[in-house]
Amino acid sequence: MIRFGPAGRDDGFYAAGFKKAGDIAAYVSSYGLNAFEYQCVRGVNVNAAELAVLKTAAAEKGIALSVHAPYYISMSGVEETKRLKSIDYITDTARAALIMGADRVIFHSGGLSGLSREEALILAKDTLSKCVAAMKELGFYGKVLLCPETMGKVNQLGTLEEVLALCEVDEFVIPCVDFGHLNARTHGSLKTAADFAAVAEKIAALGKKDLHSHFSMIEYTEGGEKRHLTFRDGRLFGPDYEPMLDVFSRYDLNMRVISESAGTQTVDSAEMKKYYETNCGGKK
Repeated sequence: MIRFGPAGRDDGFYAAGFKKAGDIAAYVSSYGLNAFEYQCVRGVNVNAAELAVLKTAAAEKGIALSVHAPYYISMSGVEETKRLKSIDYITDTARAALIMGADRVIFHSGGLSGLSREEALILAKDTLSKCVAAMKELGFYGKVLLCPETMGKVNQLGTLEEVLALCEVDEFVIPCVDFGHLNARTHGSLKTAADFAAVAEKIAALGKKDLHSHFSMIEYTEGGEKRHLTFRDGRLFGPDYEPMLDVFSRYDLNMRVISESAGTQTVDSAEMKKYYETNCGGKK
């Protein structure tokens, strides 16, 4: 089964008169969706009482929750103090995730900072290993999956292969495959079912049953990602969701597809879910 939902509260959420985190489940379920990714991208500044309301409401409506950690995490930073501070940011996000009943924390791996890709990956693995140890010490280990994300800019750590290598650090580390990012950093390589199948086979070789993913159509340049688009205005750059769902629906994965469209992520999530149910034998 593939679950679908938006990343964060979109334009429609506020237009409908909703405001608080506790309103999220009602809004998402009104579109027939069953996943939501809470955004802590600018810092883990949360209202515990509101998150507790969200936890209860999401459980009642069958909505699986995940949390995106702060953007300023750098698992591969060359300054050790700043690099190891990333561990605190991730464990703080995990703490918020547990309050709201979320089971996945998504984070960016960082930039290259003048290092080779191999050197940056070694640093990121070391940081992630220390993060796993911190999760154990805090009692969070096994309760929240850690999800390093594929990145959209060429000069960032976060190719598919690099993310899969990070996932080998521990059994509770799974990939967050952002298909828009992959397409942007490879200048439009994801077009056909065969293109997506090649990605799926690499993920399957990891041997893990859980997969997190982001999907949006992204404008790109030579350097990779430029800006997120909507399904209405993004077809020129892609990628298209239809071949992705055609392929991944055939794999036995506990998969979530989180839309990161620019302001229309809930509507676009519902569009993907409808296609999945109509054309891929998806469960309603």
